[in-house]
Amino acid sequence: MKQLLYILAFTLIYLQSLSQHKEESGVNLPKFYRNKMHFGFALAYNKTDFRIHTIKNSELPDTVIGGVTYGMKTIYTKSDPGFALGIITDFRLHQYIRLRFTPNISFASRSLEYKLENAKRDSTKEYKKSVESTFLIFPLELKLQSKRLDNFGAYVILGGGYSMDLVSKKKPVSSGGANQLDDAVQLKRDDFFYSGGAGVDFYLQYFKLGLELKVLQGTKNLKQPLNNIFTNSLEKVNSKMVIFSITFEG
Repeated sequence: MKQLLYILAFTLIYLQSLSQHKEESGVNLPKFYRNKMHFGFALAYNKTDFRIHTIKNSELPDTVIGGVTYGMKTIYTKSDPGFALGIITDFRLHQYIRLRFTPNISFASRSLEYKLENAKRDSTKEYKKSVESTFLIFPLELKLQSKRLDNFGAYVILGGGYSMDLVSKKKPVSSGGANQLDDAVQLKRDDFFYSGGAGVDFYLQYFKLGLELKVLQGTKNLKQPLNNIFTNSLEKVNSKMVIFSITFEG
């Protein structure tokens, strides 16, 4: 969150410093959206998380640790910050409707935190399973923009796309350790998602700068079938990503 505040503060200062560099008419880039197509790039901050569905409480697995049987008690998810770099291709469909293809490479991290408890409830064990990912993301979205007000505009975006996790393995791999307590939670490589968000555009002297916030919600169950207590406690795992982007388009 601190990184996001720093980005916003820097952007506002930057916009203020450029506010004096308008054309004589007072409107920057007046013909910007008359072009059929334009290009740009994006820098983004993201937070990736899981949406998990556990199996029934009565069916949660257990395991033996040090001669004592421990059963699964709780499972939590934790998101970590990441970043992304992307390019923008923007195609004009209508005066206020754009079609945008914004492929990007995104670096993300999140974790699953497990708490196990023995039958007497006087001893617990905690395990954290981190999942690192490098995504290639291919969104295709509609941008529905407002009427421009001087050098400012607002918009919403809706769409979907495909993502590929370059770090995931096609086949699950077990550590083979005792009770498989060293095993990681592994995910499938491919996912499809739908996306939605909103943003604002600032028309500067030489380019358009945008601030955008959107959510990507995965649709596929990403859980790899691996026989350990951590994976067997989960019925379904979906990916979710929140992205704040700064876009530069000319």
